[in-house]
Amino acid sequence: MPLTTGISQLTFRQDYFGDPAAFAALVALLHETFGIDVSVQDRFGGPDPTSMPFAYFDENGICAANLSVFSMPMMVDGGLVKAAGFQSGAVRPQWRGWGLYRDLMRRAFSWCDAQGFELGLLLTDKPAIYQPYGFKILPQHQFSGPAPVAAKPIGASRSVLLDNAGDVALVKRLLRERTPVSSIFAVGVHAEMFLLNGCFDPSIRLSYLDQPESVVAWKSGEADCFRLLDVVGKTIPPLSVILAALDQRPSRVEVCLPPDRLDWQGMPEPFRSHTSLMVRGDAADRLRQPVMLSPMAEF
Repeated sequence: MPLTTGISQLTFRQDYFGDPAAFAALVALLHETFGIDVSVQDRFGGPDPTSMPFAYFDENGICAANLSVFSMPMMVDGGLVKAAGFQSGAVRPQWRGWGLYRDLMRRAFSWCDAQGFELGLLLTDKPAIYQPYGFKILPQHQFSGPAPVAAKPIGASRSVLLDNAGDVALVKRLLRERTPVSSIFAVGVHAEMFLLNGCFDPSIRLSYLDQPESVVAWKSGEADCFRLLDVVGKTIPPLSVILAALDQRPSRVEVCLPPDRLDWQGMPEPFRSHTSLMVRGDAADRLRQPVMLSPMAEF
């Protein structure tokens, strides 16, 4: 469907994060649409430098519509693939029905294809919008089961606070150096969403383990359940070592990622969520095992 004649009132802009006023306009759009404040990124060094935003602005600098792409290398079936995430898709109410979002999708997806991305990922509660562009729903599964046999505690652990500059520097270093938490399906190198998700959800607990050096993202679940969200480090400690270091003795464990590097096996269970994980690209056909995107990588 072509854009309506009202498009002449708007200006298309791409790759505009270097303009503070334009970025502030995007922050306002996302806050008013989703109730999130992405300006918290300033605490962590600013927006993702790999981001490529596509947007329309009015004559007053208001961001009418946006869709952003960012680089998100993914480990898929034992190999690292060039992957892109799509986020910050929104249109202000007064400009809906103009075809703006369809136009931005065509631009963003074409740009990714030209850049040679093997995999595209997005999270949405409206999957039908993206299916005509080659996206398909990838069912997610968490892994559940009894806790492993307790390990002998080694080293020490402590809480990590994202309002502490030293802790932020520590987490950012480990994120740069990390080994993907799973060889089946996991983020390779991407720091920004881990830090943002750690800020947005106050129930997430971050703990530093000194042996092996790592940061564990976790929650205390209901009914004596430990919920593992992510592990960041050069070496991935076994689940039994994680529990011992954190002095946790649950009867049940839920792991929100494929557990192949945790020396523990759980049963895959369908993960229920109001959003769907969707994928497109050649690498999407290699995703046949039960998988889950870590909640710390959600975008």
